[in-house]
Amino acid sequence: MTKELVFLVEDAPEGGLIAKALGASIFTEADNLTDLRAQIRDAVLCHFEESERPEFVRLHFTRDEVMAL
Repeated sequence: MTKELVFLVEDAPEGGLIAKALGASIFTEADNLTDLRAQIRDAVLCHFEESERPEFVRLHFTRDEVMAL
């Protein structure tokens, strides 16, 4: 396993945030960023054995913005 795991973080359509790991089958969601960080940490700890666990988790935030012209 690499030293870093990247999560793509987006606004959820119904409110809150969703996070999807790139390169691992991990998906989680929460109402706010503080809770999302805790959910990601728990998900990574549960998903990987200690010897395979990444050293770092990077959160990559994306946001779609629509403008009326």
